Amino acid sequence: MGLLLSDGWLVIASATHISPRLGLSQSLSHSKYAWFVFNILSHYCDKFPVLRERKRGTKTHWCVDVVTRALPCFSDIYSLFYVNKKKVIPHNIYELLTPVALAHIIMGDGGFVSKGTYLCTDSYSIQDVVRLMNVLIIRYDLKCTLHRSNENYRIYVSRNSMGKLVEVVKPYLITSMYYKVGIV
Repeated sequence: MGLLLSDGWLVIASATHISPRLGLSQSLSHSKYAWFVFNILSHYCDKFPVLRERKRGTKTHWCVDVVTRALPCFSDIYSLFYVNKKKVIPHNIYELLTPVALAHIIMGDGGFVSKGTYLCTDSYSIQDVVRLMNVLIIRYDLKCTLHRSNENYRIYVSRNSMGKLVEVVKPYLITSMYYKVGIV
């Protein structure tokens, strides 16, 4: 769940396929996280993570891609997270946002800024971001605010809630990602 709430995706490869495959792409600097995810998902994969060159404008970046096989077990998850092929926050996010899922959101798409943690929810509508933020407030008792980034919205977990956040997610974070919650 956390992979999909961050940079992960599900895709049905073509009109002839009926099952989706799960994928994740991380920058080369976060390759430890990509390999961590691969170790969890390896029984769904038919190949090792792939090093790929990605161009954004005039810049070239290297990333590590983890992609599973297309499998029927991902179909129900696909229907939760995609409406008309657009990724959304599921309506039952309260039940889905476990401490493990929250840790993966942070590892995949979080950042530590001003003694708090941002969740980069840029690809979601404001309604989806507010739904996710409400779960963080109600389920985990975190002080959160909504911030605008260009035309998108992000969730900021306040410095006043970092102790609670760390307590919830630290058992599930890999050590190379501790910095995303201010642990050095």
